[in-house]
Amino acid sequence: MVALVPPEAYGDERGAFLNFVEAQRAAVIRASLGLTEEQAASRPSASELSLSGLIKHTAEVELNWLRLAQQRPNERQRTQETWGEGFRLVDGETIPEITAFWREVAKETEEFVRSVPSLDQEFPLPPAPWFPKDGRVSVRWMLLHLVQEIGRHAGHADVIRESLDGKGSFELIEMEGRA
Repeated sequence: MVALVPPEAYGDERGAFLNFVEAQRAAVIRASLGLTEEQAASRPSASELSLSGLIKHTAEVELNWLRLAQQRPNERQRTQETWGEGFRLVDGETIPEITAFWREVAKETEEFVRSVPSLDQEFPLPPAPWFPKDGRVSVRWMLLHLVQEIGRHAGHADVIRESLDGKGSFELIEMEGRA
């Protein structure tokens, strides 16, 4: 994934946050390099996670947090019935398509973060048993959460990729450089 944040922006707080989020995005996507759609959809561990499913899930998670911060409806909101579809490609979806979708979400995230007057700007959390009643968080909190959430799934992606063909992060970084 091509970095959206120019190197000169790394020094400011917004640029630093966006750079860390982008690094985690790239790690998730990098894990699928050189694999077929079938390999990326396989589940080589005891869990139900696949590389293509992780790419889709993390893209949709980022979109969900972005829409919450924007206080706009999420056009891809999952229901109890469709929740599982957020962890696998369905209806002919492909890795290039879901990666392109994530690039659009990433671009929109950067535009939003750059446009808010302050990273202290708050938005309400949705009702959920794991959130405090009437809880609110800041855009800064959202960015830290995205680093944590996407980073967790980047680790999952590493384990899945290593289970498929033994390729580790350093080998994949080299592959990415040649792509």
